[in-house]
Formats: sequence, structure tokens, C-alpha cells
Amino acid sequence: MDQDVAAKEQPRYIKLNERDNVAIVVNDFGLPAGSRFACGLTLRAFVPQGHKTALVDIGQDQPIIRYGEVIGYALSPILAGEWVDEARIRMPEAPDLDKLEISTAVPAPLPPLEGFTFEGFRNPDGSVGTRNILGISSSVQCVKGTMEYAVKRIRAELLPKYPNVDDVVPLTHAYGCGVAINAPDAVIPIRTLQNLALNPNFGGEILVISLGCEKLAPERLVPEGVSDAIVRMQDEAFDGFGAIVDAIMTQAEARLKILNKRTRETCPAADLVIGLQCGGSDAFSGVTANPALGFAADLLVRAGATVMFSEVTEVRDAIQLLTRRAINEDVGRALVREMAWYDSYLARGGADRSANTTPGNKKGGLANIVEKSLGSIVKSGSSAITGVLSPGQKATQKGMLFAATPASDFICGTLQLASGMTLQVFTTGRGTPYGLAAAPVIKVATRTELARRWKDLIDFDAGGIATGAKTIEQTGWDLFRLILDVASGRTKPWSDRWGIHNDLTLFNPAPVT
Repeated sequence: MDQDVAAKEQPRYIKLNERDNVAIVVNDFGLPAGSRFACGLTLRAFVPQGHKTALVDIGQDQPIIRYGEVIGYALSPILAGEWVDEARIRMPEAPDLDKLEISTAVPAPLPPLEGFTFEGFRNPDGSVGTRNILGISSSVQCVKGTMEYAVKRIRAELLPKYPNVDDVVPLTHAYGCGVAINAPDAVIPIRTLQNLALNPNFGGEILVISLGCEKLAPERLVPEGVSDAIVRMQDEAFDGFGAIVDAIMTQAEARLKILNKRTRETCPAADLVIGLQCGGSDAFSGVTANPALGFAADLLVRAGATVMFSEVTEVRDAIQLLTRRAINEDVGRALVREMAWYDSYLARGGADRSANTTPGNKKGGLANIVEKSLGSIVKSGSSAITGVLSPGQKATQKGMLFAATPASDFICGTLQLASGMTLQVFTTGRGTPYGLAAAPVIKVATRTELARRWKDLIDFDAGGIATGAKTIEQTGWDLFRLILDVASGRTKPWSDRWGIHNDLTLFNPAPVT
């Protein structure tokens, strides 16, 4: 039935670069065999939406080119008009990290963009939050149940008294004990927990719940000079569980009183710290949503904001395009360092970057991680890359940053929060209910069909770019304005309206004992 519907539409494909010898089918639900495009190309078989068809005959072992880059080689001859699915493509080797050009094509500074503001919560340290939240940290997984019980009571009994506070969020995790706490790679989860508590959306008010016997001493999660910020369940002064919860609530209320004095004030867009991420990607990700987000990212950089993109395995196969944009040699070498570390990490686990692509990615038309990476990096826009953050490291500079994280949605989101992200833009082609309690998440659909079907989960439709209804520039400006509205609290993303949020997930490459 879907093929019959598709057959009634004008067949359309998208070719992105003059060098490309494949194109993706635009029509909803795909096109049946016999469909004839305006150029005269006729499909020899059904091709699903977003999947590739050969524009010319491609010989065995000849390159398959999309985005002007080689995404693989033909395992057997492919005729023009045939479906080029992943089973017909041999993946190329990853770019050699020792042979990359560094800072050879540094973009000229983009013209400043002035006059754009948002309504944010300014903190004593000068940072600005997009939300006003009490974050309560845990030093060990053992206290998770206690924290969740206490937070439930805080929301019911205390939060109504402090209307300027948006929420109380428990920063729980599966770490803190039973781990090699002094192993070199343990610095990643520990640094992440330290910096999570400092996220601008938490207003600088820190509270840590501890058991008391864990390897991760709670003092390590409290900045120097901060006193009376730890509640230890094993403290002998507590007589029973009720007394422990009462102590947590007392400490929480003291902080709620301070946070309640915060109100939104007009701040320049330069005070924003925006995270970019994609999940449930499809072949349209690099055509619609990510290019629009890249245009919006350029606008944010022009306005002086901090913007970070991530997901090492989703840039590794396009790293040669990024090192050229590094603003200087140090930044370029830092990009190479993070790629090399992750190559080694995957090798230790008996995996490589090809493990990244999911069944959903392939169903959406992505043949392999090379094609996925080329579409993923587009969201970084066209500005120079000004810095590189190791996993969980706090951002201290402006411009376009690469924050090294795994591609896991949940780990990436957690690490970007630790890096100081106060709002995230998340592109998706397959759809996901992903959300974060600590920061608003704007979900952007690559396809109008998905945006319509998930009208109460998707916040922004970039699919009009594929049909020609809107340009990348128009869509990017619309997304930029939505970012300012969400940061100001004027527009609430669907995940916040429904209250659906993913758990924080630490990245712990160190041994578990």
C-alpha cells in the first residue's frame, strides 16, 4: 500500500555534491521499481525513503561517493537505478591519524551577530543558567533509593513554597564503590561528577548525599571552601532513616531559599552554552536537521556563545575534515589525541568504530559509520574549532568546541552537562523520547513525516529542506530563535511538558573491582 502511495508522487532524490555517484530517495515510504526521475533515471527496484540509488553504473571495487567523499566500495557491480544498500558496500579504512592536515583550512572569523538576548538566571561566578534547579549529588550508587525518596518529599512538601525554583533533580549514578578509584581512567567519572554539580542550571548550590564508607570520598565532589554540603547516612548522630531524610530536607530547604531569590534577567546570547547531539540518525540527518543546526550553531558562535558537538565514533571517519578547521596546531593535535585514545579504548574491548551503527540507522538509509560520520559533523557548522574538551572537562572558552564523548545518547548528554551545557539541541531521523531533567532538550526531526507522526514529542521540523519548502538558512534562523525562546523559558520542549527524562549515565572506562 505504501509503495502505491509513493508511486503517485513526483519521484525526487537528493544529490549533495557534484562528485556523488549515489543519491537518496526523498519520497515518503520510498519509490517502487519503474519510478522515473526528472533527469531520466529509472529505478530498477524498490528503494525505501532515505536509501541510496546509483546515479551511474558503479563497477566492482569502485568507490561509492556521497557528500563528495568515499563512503565505501562496491562489493559487486551496481547498475544505475539499483538500490545501494549496506550489504553491497565494503567499508573503507578509517583516516590515518598520523597523516592528517592540521589547521590548513581555518575558516575566517564569522561576522559578529549583535543584539540577540535571552532571559536567563545569572550566577555569582558569572555563568548563566537556562533553568533554576536544585541539584542534589550522590557520591555512591548505594544512596540512590534514599535520594529518590527524599526528592519525592522535597517536591511535594518544600518546592511549592519556592515558586522561582523549577525543580529538584537527583544526580544519581552507578559509581562510587566497587571500582578501581585510583586507576588512571577513573579521572573521567570523578571529574564528571565534580563538574555536574557546577552546571550553571544549579545556581552554585551544592549538596552531596553520601553513605560514608565508599571509595569515592564525598569531599572530592565539593569545591574547596564549601562547607556543610555533605549528608552522610552512616553518621552516628542519625537515629533511623527518618532522621536521615529530615537532614536532607533541612539542607535542601536552605538551598531552595537561596535559589528562590534568582529571577530571569536579560542576558546576551554570548552567555549560552549549547550542546549539539544526534540520535536515531538516518540518511536525512546530514541533509536537513544537521545542516540547519550547523547554520544555527554558526549564528550562536557569531553571537559569542559556547557551542559543543561530541560523539567521537561519529566524527572519527570524518576527522580529516575537522582537523583542517582547528584554529591552531594545539587544537588540531587535541582532536587527534581524543580520536587515538578512543581507538585504543575500543580495541581493548575487542570492537572498532563499525560497532556504532544501529539497526535503526541502517533502516533509515545509513550504510555504515563513514556515511553516518559525514552527516554527523555537519551540525558543527562552518566556523573554526576553537577548543577540545576531554570527557567531563568543563568548558572555559567561547566558540565551537569538540567535547569528546561516546556516541551513547545518555553518556553524551551526561558529559555535556558536566562540561557546562545549559541547553541541548538533539536531531533525530528515527525518533526518540530522549530528554534531560537538568537542561531543556530541543528535539529536531530530519523528516516532516516523523514530525507529524510524533507531533507531541518533536519540537522542530527540519524536513522542509528535503522537499524545497524551506532553505537551510531559513530553517537555521528559525531554530536559532527557538533556542533563544527555550533558553528564556518562553517555550517548553515536549520532553519537559511530559516530564520524560533519561537517567544520568557516567562514562567509566576504568576497571570495576
